[in-house]
Amino acid sequence: MKRGKKYVEAAKLIDPNKLYTIAEAVELVKKTSTVKFDATVDVSYRLNVDTTKQDQQIRGTIVLPHGNGKTKKILAVTNSKLADAQAAGADFAGGKDLLEKIQRENWFDFDVIVATPDMMGEIGKLGKVLGPKGLMPNPKTGTVALDIAKAIKDIKAGKVEYRLDKEANVAVSIGRVSFSSDKLADNLQLLTDTLVKARPSSVKGAFFKSAAIHTTMGPAIKFTFDGR
Repeated sequence: MKRGKKYVEAAKLIDPNKLYTIAEAVELVKKTSTVKFDATVDVSYRLNVDTTKQDQQIRGTIVLPHGNGKTKKILAVTNSKLADAQAAGADFAGGKDLLEKIQRENWFDFDVIVATPDMMGEIGKLGKVLGPKGLMPNPKTGTVALDIAKAIKDIKAGKVEYRLDKEANVAVSIGRVSFSSDKLADNLQLLTDTLVKARPSSVKGAFFKSAAIHTTMGPAIKFTFDGR
């Protein structure tokens, strides 16, 4: 794959044979951004798990200490906690009327749906529409909750989802180039520690095959950490 001049120059700053510490990696990722805008900083892990085994599925959420620089529009679907959802900062809040708007108008001017359990029967009717877009609320990700106000505040504060894909990779955005190195390191360390704790007991040998951090359109920087 042919790379642009900026990418090639940035890649020269990275030793492809070195595993950088987290502190070194976040310093370097800021230096290797190749775009003029405030690029997203992404991290990806390749794990030693069998994705066909149910007990080795990894999925959850964490609230990054410094957020990830992305503002999410939240649709709160509730009848019982409507006032709480609005007070907590939901961008849109309502009940069956908003679900009908999605179906009728193909309306998706939001990034995440948070719902109270009593609405899941109605939301489930839109499973074929919401599922493929990754918008179906799920208790495992904290998007189905009795305390809908807390769920909304957590997302606004920087709550992100981590999830294993079919190739045993986990990819998460942890910030932007404009973040200080300390803030990026804090976010990266917490995410890494969280994955270490999520290691299935049935996994033998090293849990992490590799880990890398990079910016939007920037080169990858391999890093290491305690808890491999």
